[in-house]
Order: sequence, then C-alpha cells, then structure tokens
Amino acid sequence: MTLFTQAQGLSVVTAEEAVTLGTVSGLTIDARTRSVACLRLSGASKGASVIDWRAVEAVGRDAVIVRSRVAAESAPDEAPEHREAVGSRVLTEYGTEHGTVRDVAFDPVTGEILTLYTALGDIPGERLIGIGSYAVVVHADRV
Repeated sequence: MTLFTQAQGLSVVTAEEAVTLGTVSGLTIDARTRSVACLRLSGASKGASVIDWRAVEAVGRDAVIVRSRVAAESAPDEAPEHREAVGSRVLTEYGTEHGTVRDVAFDPVTGEILTLYTALGDIPGERLIGIGSYAVVVHADRV
C-alpha cells in the first residue's frame, strides 16, 4: 500500500535509459475503475507531463520506475480529467457530508484505490462513485 502523499514528490525514472523524467505532482483517479489512471509530473518535458499508469513498473520509497521514455511519452487513452482528491470534501450519494480527504491509499502494483482517509473516518475504495470539482462522492455506509 502506498499513500498519495508519499508518492507526490517522488522522482520518475525510466528503467531502460535510467533517465529522470520529472517528479510526481499528482495522481489522477479513474472513478469508473477505482484506480490510478495516470501520474502528473512537474519538471517534465512537454511529452511526458502525464504518464499512463500502464507504463509504471514499480512505485518505491524513493522513486517511481516506468518502462522507458517511449512508454512514458505515449499519451494515455481517454484519461479522466484530473481532480485533486486530497483536500476535497466527501459526500455520499445522498448528499451527507463525510469530512475531507486527508489521503488516499492505493496498491502500488495495480493502482487500485484501497482506502480514502477522511477527517471523519476511513472509506473503503470500493465505495468510490466519482470525483468532481465540488466533491468526492462515495456510496453511503451499507448497514
């Protein structure tokens, strides 16, 4: 398990060329698949500012490894619009407030969203419905 806040600021390095492409400035979530869709980079060349998650080989404590510069520069297919999850308010599908997102845990191999950590408690990733400009929307607790 890796947290969004741990991944931000990591160097992104290619495995084939051992070239640093930039640093992770954000992760874009695809709410349909409840997984990380792509990495957003700062300090990157124009062609590699967004990297499709499928190009990621590994996420470690010190760096994110991508296969190659070519794989990193391949534009993601239909990447969702980037919305910041961390810091966003959380609402259930019924409009009930559930605090704000403090962090997001994801599987560093598959990119699956595991947990949303909020000010009012943890929410399993499978409850994620969507991420918009106003809020992260989740299914209400099932009793």
